[in-house]
Amino acid sequence: MKDSSSVAAMTTVSLQCLDPKCGAQYPVRDVRSECACGNLLDVRYEWSDFDAEAVKQVWKTRAMSLDPRDRSGVWRFRELIPFLPPEARVVTLREGNTPLLEAPHAADYAGLDLLAFKHQGFNPTGSFKDNGMTTGVSQAAALDKHVVACVSTGNTSASMAAYAAYGGLQAVIFIPAGQIASGKLAQALEYGALTIQVQANFDVTWKLVFHMVEEAGVYLLNSVNPFRVEGQKTIVVEMMEQLAWEAPDWIVLPGGNLGNSSAFGKGLREMKQLGLIARLPRLAVIQAEGSAPLYRLLQRAAAEGRSPWEIGLEPVASPQTLATAIRIGAPVSWKKALRELEATRGVCEAVSEQEIADAKAVIGLCGIGCEPASAATLAGIRKLVAANVIRKSDRVVAVLTGNLLKDPSYTLSYHEGTLALPREGPFDSAQGRQPAAIEPRFGNRPIAVPPDPEAIRRLLARHPAR
Repeated sequence: MKDSSSVAAMTTVSLQCLDPKCGAQYPVRDVRSECACGNLLDVRYEWSDFDAEAVKQVWKTRAMSLDPRDRSGVWRFRELIPFLPPEARVVTLREGNTPLLEAPHAADYAGLDLLAFKHQGFNPTGSFKDNGMTTGVSQAAALDKHVVACVSTGNTSASMAAYAAYGGLQAVIFIPAGQIASGKLAQALEYGALTIQVQANFDVTWKLVFHMVEEAGVYLLNSVNPFRVEGQKTIVVEMMEQLAWEAPDWIVLPGGNLGNSSAFGKGLREMKQLGLIARLPRLAVIQAEGSAPLYRLLQRAAAEGRSPWEIGLEPVASPQTLATAIRIGAPVSWKKALRELEATRGVCEAVSEQEIADAKAVIGLCGIGCEPASAATLAGIRKLVAANVIRKSDRVVAVLTGNLLKDPSYTLSYHEGTLALPREGPFDSAQGRQPAAIEPRFGNRPIAVPPDPEAIRRLLARHPAR
């Protein structure tokens, strides 16, 4: 078997401005989250003598190795993320290696012949953030940083806290008070992070602390960090390997801060460039109706016959959704995500709270649990199939970003019939500002019975096996 150095010789690595008009480049060890012009940065590689078929065999062989890097579903593909110096320590919790699960019941619900879920909830802290956090924290350690920070609606904080603790770094987390699911907050606290609750939403908190933490010499690990994106792009690399390198027609994922959409597109473009896949699948990004700035931008651009780049993204001042992982009104990675949608002929759709809740319950009926934001994918697929954007016969993979137990209160409230989205602003009975109730169309309310064998027998008789 060829050594990896002989199948993927890498020539240069640099940080490059997202805006081609600027084109600024920086050394890969430069500690910055954005270009001097204010745009985000990409990690840019120039490979030489990349042997795609030989690399695939190397990756396959590594799956049987006991090397900690090879046990990781991120670092096993290290020829595609060669930014660390050879002597650098890799901080890994054996992330990645997540399954691709067929879901016939969900396919029927969506109107598809076939549907598979790439379930990132199988990661160490239960979400896709682990794929990016292993690369982000490893880069922080390589830069000799001792404190890392993030602003988070939940999954980022849980992941960063775990990887920082494992790597011997201090984690500082800023969260919007009262807007984080208890399962995610519990993780951050358990992993020892300094947790600061700010009395504001995510977007306000982000503006408050973005430059402040960098000025303090703290390494920022939100998705603006280009090395986070490098780890997350390996999700789609692993997906292609699981599909025998045959790209599906569509990959569908939820859209919050849009870092994952950016990562998927970058990974797909690089794989096609290197000959690992023959064509690009189309990306579909699904947002919640109350937190859908990218969707609104694209709808306006289409209606006015103008370029979305010319119009620019207008933030949602008060984003509203119970899917807290995507409750973001001013996504910092929108330009990267837009670039990837254009590169893949992708689309963006928005779905209601009712559609998300029902889709989540349908996924559960497949024996596959997920957090609310994940279920936006199935809800979006159903709308796109109904609109004839996605065809019934198309091969579709949907990404489930987080584990069911990330937000158990949402699930319980849905099945008990008490789930509701609070209306924006204070309650005012005169104006009828009641919470928007969500109907449990697939509800499974627990049933109370007395300690009576006959009563239990009668109950079982009324509920035969499916």
